[in-house]
Amino acid sequence: QVQLVESGGGLVQAGGSLRLSCTASGNTFSINVMGWYRQAPGKQRELVAALTSGGRTNYGDSVKGRFTISRDNAKNTVYLQMNSLEPEDTAVYYCNAYTGHSPYWGQGTQVTVSS
Repeated sequence: QVQLVESGGGLVQAGGSLRLSCTASGNTFSINVMGWYRQAPGKQRELVAALTSGGRTNYGDSVKGRFTISRDNAKNTVYLQMNSLEPEDTAVYYCNAYTGHSPYWGQGTQVTVSS
C-alpha cells in the first residue's frame, strides 16, 4: 500500500506561480512512476506531468514549458512547479503513484487561477 498526501494548492492570479507537493509513505520502494493529474468541473481527469523512477518526464501538451515536475528521493516527495498560470489551469490536482500493479491517488488539492 502507498499513501499520498498533497499540499500547496490555493488561489493565484493569472500569470502567477504555485508549487504543489506530494509526499508518499508506505511501500514507496515499489513506486515506478509518480505524477500529477487534474480534473476541472465537467471535464475528464487528465495527465499534467509524470516522472519515472529512472528520471524520465512526461507532460501534458497544455502545460509544457510552464510546469516542471521534480522529486526529492530522501523525502519521498514529488513537486509540481507551476508558472505562468492561466485560468484554464483551474482544477483539482491529484497526485498519483503507480507501482506496476496498482495506481494510488491522493485526496486532491484545489488550484484556482483568477483572471
